[in-house]
Amino acid sequence: MSRATVIGLGKSGVAAARLLKREGWEVELSDGNTSETLLQQQQELAAEQITVKLGQSLELNGTNLPQLIVVSPGVPWDIPVLVEARQLGIETIGEIELAWRNLRSLPWVGITGTNGKTTTTALIAAIFQAAELNAPACGNIGYAACEVALSDREQRIGDRERGVETPIQNPKSKIQNCIDWVIAEISSYQIESSVSLAPRIGVWTTFTPDHLSRHKTLENYYNIKAKLLHQSELQVFNGDDPYLSKLGLSHWPEAYWTSVKGKDFLISEKGFYIEDGWVVEKLTASSAPEPIVKVSTLRMVGEHNQQNLLMAVATARLAGINCDAIARAISEFPGVAHRLEHICTWEGIDFINDSKATNYDAAEVGLASVNSPAILIAGGEAKAGDDTAWLAKINSLAAAVLLIGSAAGAFAQRLQDVGYYSYEIVETMERAVPRSAELAKQYQAPVVLLSPACASFDQYPNFEVRGDRFRQLCLTWAGGGEVQ
Repeated sequence: MSRATVIGLGKSGVAAARLLKREGWEVELSDGNTSETLLQQQQELAAEQITVKLGQSLELNGTNLPQLIVVSPGVPWDIPVLVEARQLGIETIGEIELAWRNLRSLPWVGITGTNGKTTTTALIAAIFQAAELNAPACGNIGYAACEVALSDREQRIGDRERGVETPIQNPKSKIQNCIDWVIAEISSYQIESSVSLAPRIGVWTTFTPDHLSRHKTLENYYNIKAKLLHQSELQVFNGDDPYLSKLGLSHWPEAYWTSVKGKDFLISEKGFYIEDGWVVEKLTASSAPEPIVKVSTLRMVGEHNQQNLLMAVATARLAGINCDAIARAISEFPGVAHRLEHICTWEGIDFINDSKATNYDAAEVGLASVNSPAILIAGGEAKAGDDTAWLAKINSLAAAVLLIGSAAGAFAQRLQDVGYYSYEIVETMERAVPRSAELAKQYQAPVVLLSPACASFDQYPNFEVRGDRFRQLCLTWAGGGEVQ
């Protein structure tokens, strides 16, 4: 029996291990951490004949080496054991590549970008589902890609055993029926570890410096993302992104470009743009422009969300989805948790959760998208990047800034450097929420905004947990409870 090792006991790693086991592999899953939750997962997987090793890193010694190593998205691609594995000729791939190998007969939409990809992915999936297509969102959003592959595999096997050609519902499966399209949000980490992933439609939302501690240079980061688009049959680009638009047709001559600024700002002779309050498509250089959906149908605020709307509509139209389904999905789309998510209104003050803004560019967009002046909560684990534009937005739009997490001291100094002194270091979210309400009253600010411009790992396992804690504290405060 062939042996496979999966590194990382997260949602993706567990799904990959289960998929490999169903395919007949002998599977071992390893994770350098250990906890009560992980120990419980270890017992559950042992019942499925999947060995789990906790608190130890993979070691490649002896003769009984795995034939395949599958890497979870959060595991760096260049750690010594993976470099050694490749040198030894052991096939090493990412979890999403494994899913692709099982689902490559289906059309994929692959969405990447520094910012905007989660909202765009969720909106694309909503449109496809409104068109009655079974199109689960996966990857960095929703299901792990291997979870989709496993569900589809078991559904198809079950259908064959029952002798049915049309899919029927399997109550044991989280994803009902066979898949029509795979809608995958794909990070640079996942692209880096994918060899043959080739979507039907590739979407690139934005490009700004991020994850440079892992990818080292901006050029390397760009080339990783570009690989996904090069391998896509059709390509959709945000033509309002300064970096991508500068490359333009010289790098991407066949792409469909978008612009919220109108037809005159469209990079190519085909694409999608906003004109007179409508999303308009022009599928070829010679075709007549066609209005598709009113921009006002979208409930989310901000120009960046109009860019997301354009890319989602472009993807849907390239997939052949009709205008009625597009309009219906957009009108019902609630937005994405942790991305300018309205939590509650307390005494006329809106509390908004933008925990997903984990870098300066996303936080700048967040602050520009809400009513001002705002009380801003920022901080966490700082990332490398250019904070100039973000600081300028704070100077013009923030009545006060409350600083949390390990970056608080450094951020305070940066605010002083640009002549901004209306800040307080409060260290924790528990102190930030009640203080933000007091300051909003004092400054008559209509909004309290959590938009950290930082990773969460100094205080929380991920940005979702951070956002959930903010939501919990806001609702407690608004309900008259004591925040602690």
